[in-house]
Amino acid sequence: MVLREVVSFLNRWCFFSKSLAVAWLALAVVPTTARADEFADCVANLQQQALASGVPQATVEGPLAQVQFVPKVIELDRRQPEFTQTFAGYFNGRVTDWRVNRGRELLQQHRPLLNRLVVEYGVPAQYLVAFWGLETNYGGYLGKMPILDSLATLACDPRRKTFFTAELFQALHLLSEPGIKPPLFGSWAGAMGHTQFMPSAYRRYARDGDGDGAADLWGSIPDALTSAANFLQQLGWQRGLRWGREVILPPNFDYATAGRGNKQPLTHWRELGLRMVNGERVPASEIEAAVLVPAGFEGPAFLVYDNFAVIMRWNRSEFYALSVGHLADRINGAGTLQVPAPETQPRLSILQVQELQEKLNQLGFEAGTADGILGPGTRQAIRDFQKAHNMVADGYPGETVFKALNISLP
Repeated sequence: MVLREVVSFLNRWCFFSKSLAVAWLALAVVPTTARADEFADCVANLQQQALASGVPQATVEGPLAQVQFVPKVIELDRRQPEFTQTFAGYFNGRVTDWRVNRGRELLQQHRPLLNRLVVEYGVPAQYLVAFWGLETNYGGYLGKMPILDSLATLACDPRRKTFFTAELFQALHLLSEPGIKPPLFGSWAGAMGHTQFMPSAYRRYARDGDGDGAADLWGSIPDALTSAANFLQQLGWQRGLRWGREVILPPNFDYATAGRGNKQPLTHWRELGLRMVNGERVPASEIEAAVLVPAGFEGPAFLVYDNFAVIMRWNRSEFYALSVGHLADRINGAGTLQVPAPETQPRLSILQVQELQEKLNQLGFEAGTADGILGPGTRQAIRDFQKAHNMVADGYPGETVFKALNISLP
């Protein structure tokens, strides 16, 4: 197919030139009819696969046959905020006074339901409310995009074809569930309802919380919160254990020991002089925790426990998990961060991070694939580079790192 060849060429050219924006702008010159033909061919192939996977024929010939290509979905897929925002920009934009105050109101309003869920699933009420707040602003915005169109568009895009094809088929199976009727609306990536479940999570973890015989994550708050509690329990939530906490590091702290890859008992961190924000030493316990410094040594520090990893199974962003945990604490009565997230740090583009990764790799500091994502591998490579050059080895890509690598900042 002409379009498939063009897309393949652009993807290869995009990788080597490090210009995603230019490449996808170039895609816009492909004639609309060619793009429509390509999508129609892809949908025909998806129909065959769906039938083979057990999707009812009526669903394949009805809702699946009627899906539409949505260019906006591809655009949004290429610019997810977790990849470009600073910690301060992400965190401060999500843990707001309004969201805290509204969360406290809803905590009291739904207290009987939440108390029941704590007993049944072991997840404290403030966490369920915090997830609800971050996902949809407490139901204020559930998404307006037809998810079958979104998922079909992404299933016909090469970047994450396998994942979204599976989610599309799960959404099609979902149409057979009690109380579920097309069209289904949600986010551009196919997440649905008050707690933004992907179709696979909806089918596996959604629960009827109000006793009407259906799990309705759009129209029933009891269903949505019960499903969230069940999801977190199944992801491994440990009853009675918090997500983590902000801590104050001693002046002589070795930042090379930070990162989720270095879990140590709390007694270890206590011996090193870590303190809670009230000034007391961290508890003497064998519970394991890791130190995170998401904005480098100039920003706040956190000890995170196993339940932090559970939050990251919901959303694989450290920034997101820290925001959920702190928002939950604030909803439960805690104050703001003792050390605010620094707001003067520059926002890095994907291209700058790719260049950073490439130069680290060239120098023998293994940052992995130059994908523009500041994941744990890149953070460790930065930390190793900093240590080798007598810098504070906090794993943060600050100005000194970029200068040492001769990369310009905005």
